[in-house]
Amino acid sequence: MQLVQIRPTEQVSVDQERLGLLYTQLGEVGAEDVVCRAMEELALRMAHCDRLYRTRDQAGLRKSVHTLIAIADQIGMALVSQVAEDVILSIDQSDDTAVAATLSRLLRIGERSLTAIWDMQDITI
Repeated sequence: MQLVQIRPTEQVSVDQERLGLLYTQLGEVGAEDVVCRAMEELALRMAHCDRLYRTRDQAGLRKSVHTLIAIADQIGMALVSQVAEDVILSIDQSDDTAVAATLSRLLRIGERSLTAIWDMQDITI
């Protein structure tokens, strides 16, 4: 028997208008600070979501994923926000298979989106 490993990928993008608005409102230093803090919080929250899923804490997972939406929206990650909403819907419907699939997708897209913003901003810490 031969095993095939599927590695799903999809195009991620960052809303450049949203980021541009942040830079206009806050200036370069202020916007970079907000973006860096949001990226850090997004990464921490995604790891926390993974832990909550593994411990079967559905209420905690729902709350943590909901927080991801606000963070993602703030820095122009519309796809992350959309998929996070799908995770919440799956939790609300008590569909364990859908929760597993959509959370996995959220974590993949979140990581790729963080990389896209990091590359786009050429941020150094």
